[in-house]
Amino acid sequence: MLGRASAILVMTTLVGCERADESAAGPDGVAGRGTEEIAMGMSTTKTVTRLQPVLDERKDAAATPEDVRKIWEDGIEAVRDSGVTMQAKNVGDGAPEFELPDARGETVALASLLERGPVVLLWYRGGWCPYCNLTLRGYQEILPQLDDAGATLVAISPELPDNSLSTSEKNELSFTVLSDVGNTVAKEYGVVFEVTEAVHEKYNEFFQFDDWNGNDTGELPLAATYVIDTDGVIRWAFLDADYVARAEPADVLAAVRGLQSD
Repeated sequence: MLGRASAILVMTTLVGCERADESAAGPDGVAGRGTEEIAMGMSTTKTVTRLQPVLDERKDAAATPEDVRKIWEDGIEAVRDSGVTMQAKNVGDGAPEFELPDARGETVALASLLERGPVVLLWYRGGWCPYCNLTLRGYQEILPQLDDAGATLVAISPELPDNSLSTSEKNELSFTVLSDVGNTVAKEYGVVFEVTEAVHEKYNEFFQFDDWNGNDTGELPLAATYVIDTDGVIRWAFLDADYVARAEPADVLAAVRGLQSD
C-alpha cells in the first residue's frame, strides 16, 4: 500500500478523507516514520519516507484542549460542506497558466516550467503550519528522484514573499517556493475556501495568521497536489478537506513516472 490510497495510478483523484485537528504549539519533529521502497531501475530501489504516519503522529502528540479541538473539527467539516474539493480543478482539466514571484522575488511562469518537463504543484497553507513544514521536508526527500524523472516541483502558498523565503530557508528547501498573495492563482484552480470565524480567531491567536498573508480575508488553499503533463493537462490530483491529509510523495513520484510510459 502506498500511503493513504492503494494502487495509486496516473489519473487517480483522491477526495474526502476524514482526519482532524492541529496543534497550536510545540515542536513539529516526529519519529517513527514508515517507508516505501520505490523502484529506481531493474535492480535498484530507493526508500521513500511515508508522509501520512508522520503527520498523524504529529497530530496525535498535540496536547490540544478539547474546546480548540472542536473548533478544528468544525472547521474541517465546514470546508467539506463547502464543496470546494468537488469544484476544484481535477484530472483531465487544463492547468491554468500563472506567473508568481518565488521566495527571492524572481517571476516564475508555469509555461516556462512545462517546457522542461512535467510539473508537480504542491499547495501549502504557510510556514506557520507544522503539518505544512513536515510536508515540505517530505517532498524535499524525493527531489532527486523527481529530477531524474524530468519533473519540476513547485510549492505555492498565500504567504507574503518574505515569509515564503523564511519558510524555504527554515526547511532547507532546494525546490521553488512561490508566493500567491491573495490566493489569486489558487482561486483559478478552485482550491480556495474561507476558514470559519472561530478558526480565524484561533489562527490569529496562535500563529498571527493575518500577518503571514498580509490580509484579513481568512482565505486558505486546500493542501492540494497536482501532477501536470507537458501539454498543461492535470494528470493526477490530490484534494482533501482535511489539512492533515496530504498526498504521499511516493504516490506523486509514481504518477510522474507513469507519464513517461504514456
